[in-house]
Amino acid sequence: MPQITSYHKGQSNNFWNKLKLFWFRKKDKTSRGRKILKKILVFFIWILALSIMGILIVFAYFAKDLPNPEELTGRQVIESTKIYDRTGKTLLYDVHGEEKRTVVSFEEIPRNVKNATIVVEDANFYHHFGIDFKGILRAFIYNLQGKKTTQGGSTITQQFIKSTILTPEKTYARKIKEAILAIELEIKYSKDEILNFYLNQIPYGSNAYGIEAAAQTFFNKKAMDLSLAESSLLAALTQAPSYYSPHGSHLNELKARQEYVLERMYKFGYITEQELKIAKQEELGFTQTKEGFEAPHFVMYIKEYLEEKYGKEYIEKAGLKVYTTLDWDLQQIAEKVLADQVKKNAKNYNANNAALAAIDPKTGQILAMVGSRDYFGEVYPKNCKQGKSCLFEPNVNVTIRPRQPGSSFKPFAYARALQKGFTPDTVVFDLETEFAVEGAESYKPNNYDSKFRGPVTFRQALAQSLNVPSVQVLYLAGLNETLNLAQDMGIETLKDRSRYGLSLVLGGGEVKLLEETAAFGVFANEGIRNPTVPIIKIEDSKGNIIEEYTKKPKKVMESQIARLISDILSDEEMRAPIFGSRSNLYIEGLPVAAKTGTTQEYRDGWTIGYTPSLVVGVWAGNNDNTPMNKEPGLVIAAPIWNQFLKQAYEFKAQSSKLKAQNPENEFTLSEEPENFTEPELVVANKDILNGKFATEYKVEIDRISGKLATNLTPPDLIEEKIYPQVHCILYYLNKDNPQGEENGREDSQFNNWERPVLEWVNSLGAGVFYNQQPPQEYDNIHTPENQPYVSILSPINFQDINVNEANIKIEAEANARLGIEKVEFLFDDELMSIKYSRPYSIYYQIPQIITEGVHFIEVKAFDIVGNYSSKKIEINLFNFNY
Repeated sequence: MPQITSYHKGQSNNFWNKLKLFWFRKKDKTSRGRKILKKILVFFIWILALSIMGILIVFAYFAKDLPNPEELTGRQVIESTKIYDRTGKTLLYDVHGEEKRTVVSFEEIPRNVKNATIVVEDANFYHHFGIDFKGILRAFIYNLQGKKTTQGGSTITQQFIKSTILTPEKTYARKIKEAILAIELEIKYSKDEILNFYLNQIPYGSNAYGIEAAAQTFFNKKAMDLSLAESSLLAALTQAPSYYSPHGSHLNELKARQEYVLERMYKFGYITEQELKIAKQEELGFTQTKEGFEAPHFVMYIKEYLEEKYGKEYIEKAGLKVYTTLDWDLQQIAEKVLADQVKKNAKNYNANNAALAAIDPKTGQILAMVGSRDYFGEVYPKNCKQGKSCLFEPNVNVTIRPRQPGSSFKPFAYARALQKGFTPDTVVFDLETEFAVEGAESYKPNNYDSKFRGPVTFRQALAQSLNVPSVQVLYLAGLNETLNLAQDMGIETLKDRSRYGLSLVLGGGEVKLLEETAAFGVFANEGIRNPTVPIIKIEDSKGNIIEEYTKKPKKVMESQIARLISDILSDEEMRAPIFGSRSNLYIEGLPVAAKTGTTQEYRDGWTIGYTPSLVVGVWAGNNDNTPMNKEPGLVIAAPIWNQFLKQAYEFKAQSSKLKAQNPENEFTLSEEPENFTEPELVVANKDILNGKFATEYKVEIDRISGKLATNLTPPDLIEEKIYPQVHCILYYLNKDNPQGEENGREDSQFNNWERPVLEWVNSLGAGVFYNQQPPQEYDNIHTPENQPYVSILSPINFQDINVNEANIKIEAEANARLGIEKVEFLFDDELMSIKYSRPYSIYYQIPQIITEGVHFIEVKAFDIVGNYSSKKIEINLFNFNY
């Protein structure tokens, strides 16, 4: 196949040899005609010299004000900014002003593009010095004849000059300037360089300037990937870009023009007959106008950031390459899943819109962002007033718009409470309770199902999203302290704290979906926050990195606290009583933690959940806050969340198997199930913190009197009795030091919390013995006054007794106010005998095994209620034989 060749100057001396022969031939007197010819020749030489001089003067006149060719090519070329996905393979958007352009090297432009352009624009490009004299002469004659024509004989070199610095008016002055610059440019640069300048400069229509922008605009591919048919079509556009536009109404004319280009390429030997035939038959599919604008809400989010930081005009012309954090595969999954579910929501629940944000909690990078069901859709209902009465507004990015989060905000309050020393097993009461905080109106929340469940643990209350216990938790955690924690975790919208009260835990404030999703990422990442980032790096037009992502982790929560929250939010069994078993918060084989939210009157539905590697937030509802058909976030938002997470993991697992090597910046997910780290066992020093709502109040009771035992109550008459006490949590602890010794009975909320608990206890009826009061009086039977009197009459203390005596008479006296029941006789603490009536005397035979020396005799007297006294004496045994 013929190749484009460079022009080489040739030189011939034939003309000048003949002229010398004619001029210096010997004079012939008879040759008068020759003299005349010489005069004519001299005349024309003068004319030629004067003409050349005139041309030089004209050139000098116009050239003095023209730019240097180096300035022409060294100027800052307007290039549009490209926004890519995280791998750089998918172009999401081309940010441009009036000119959308990406400069590429000569080597990146296909040979077919070069050849097609030359044959249709300047067939002799490689064989002239920048000016086509025949074309200029033709244009001159046509203009003298008064004919209107666009034939000006402009070469590619001239067209480049005209499109860069000269105005397009058709005047001789402009033509002269054009010619001068063309010659200068041809002297300074090679033909290949000039052709490259031209192909990166010319307009192709639809704001596409240069071959790369044209390829992206009309075929959604890079110039280097263009086929012969596509190359010839783009070359066909340059004569009249608007008229021949693939997005216009002259497609038949465009096809004819393309075939003309192909015929020219064949004529000049650049393609074969077979290639000509195939190219003519190739069906070309043109990229529609809205294509080339992928992930539109995310792109506009990026564009807004770029304009704010670098300026709108700069990013439209600077040719930046912006490599975002977006995962194009996950984005496509998100868009489809969301659109499919919104169709069902709109039909069944009057929820006409939804939004989704997905973030890598380990880096903070945004992986997917869907701001509405369809960026390119139409408002609904038709003719609604945007910002006020539209159920659906396509261009509004709900992921960055403040909305009430409902119960999805609850984990922040529970996390703060756990930080203060409360435990997941801490008991609070789910009862109708009035909350009256100083400076605010009293507040009496209800549960989603209008039912109350009595004593519940923090774990139950959060997993089942119970409202009344959660309001108590926020009070215990502290409103300001909870707001501080939420802010540390990434929520920045709750700034005017004077607006918020205890209803905040039920979604009383407004937050952004993107922010709350990122904040949940702190739980997923075990207490470490990575700021949300949408961009990996930005390069300028020369490839210099002007901005680049660097990881900036910050510990904002203890790992144990984050693990406890994840443990609760992933507890399928614990949430089942409210959400059902295997609900949309459950994914087979994939441990997930999740929290739903539903605002008052069902205006918003939320679901935010995560694995250790991916956190996803979903909102569903109507743009104008119109209530839905009384369905919670579990029904309208959770299906989107569930399907996205499920498909994301399935796709990434399959994708990793097919790829030998992951591209740079590829986001991957583990094929194996990711488990949350188990939290450490938490044990506190109070029953109420350890899951026992009924605290055991133990007392020692005298079985005879039924009153509190004293030190005088006989041990065998003392029994331990338990009185279960049920009170609100403030009865047992101070909210600011829950494991300390102080209680909270002086707290301003105590009475409001205690009252419904006591009412609940009373409502339990017979057979339940909570809150029975133990005796307040002490044993009044076993007292000093009632103790028996006892004395030993015989033997006497320290008496000497012969061991050989047969019996020892032991005689005692005893009496008591309540009467003597019995008298016990003991020898060396061994019971000898018991007497139940008078006389209180016995005879004791000393056993032979008893040795000589000191021994003890004791007498105990007991009355009829167990009071007793004793008397002990010492005797001395000796062996004396008569």
